[in-house]
Amino acid sequence: MFETFQSLFAPPRHMILLVIATWLGLTLAEKRTEQHGISKDDLNNITFYGMIAFILGGRLTYILQNFSAFSKSPLGIISVNPDLFDPLGALAISFIVVLAYGQRKQLPLWNILDALTLFFAVIAIGLGLSHLAAGTAFGTPTSMPWGINLWNATRHPTQIYDALASFLTLALLWSFKPNSRPGITFLSFIALTALSQLIIQAFRADTAFIFNGLRQTQVLAWVTLILCFILIETRFSSSKQKTG
Repeated sequence: MFETFQSLFAPPRHMILLVIATWLGLTLAEKRTEQHGISKDDLNNITFYGMIAFILGGRLTYILQNFSAFSKSPLGIISVNPDLFDPLGALAISFIVVLAYGQRKQLPLWNILDALTLFFAVIAIGLGLSHLAAGTAFGTPTSMPWGINLWNATRHPTQIYDALASFLTLALLWSFKPNSRPGITFLSFIALTALSQLIIQAFRADTAFIFNGLRQTQVLAWVTLILCFILIETRFSSSKQKTG
């Protein structure tokens, strides 16, 4: 009986990896946050409020979308099941909370995003490793010698591809010199991540297809990459106008 009780409350391995990534990401971000005009106290507050909003917002939006099911079983609201979660809703609520905090403290949004970039980059590594631990985000079958056995087949280790690509992105961002144009650091991170996903998603086995064979995630990556280039050009143009 003790083993059953312990299994109910012991955190899954992939959740532990995300907690470690969160701590490491925040520690790394603190080392450069003041270069972006954000104090360490504000960074800690932003990440704390943002994560609380992410967790509660993801559950709340999921409940609202499935209200009839939860009305029949209200205890499901406090369930520790991570599947009862809406990622897009979580991101939206978290972004609103961070934006509200920034406005209250009169902190420019681009500076906040730049200060959080290293945090996001480490979280991306943690996500890749957590997918590996959970057996999710798995690849297509392969005969390559580096394939891993998962779900009754030897597959591309797309989770490891993700983690390695994210680590390379982190290394590149760390080597960048501080940019005087707010937003460039964050947009570079998003662009590099989208670029890596264009390649990695070609080996994923669990992605949806649209438009006669196009992978939905790759289309989204293309759109994200184009938007990043437009915004980067806009940021450079606005900086030139101010100095000109």
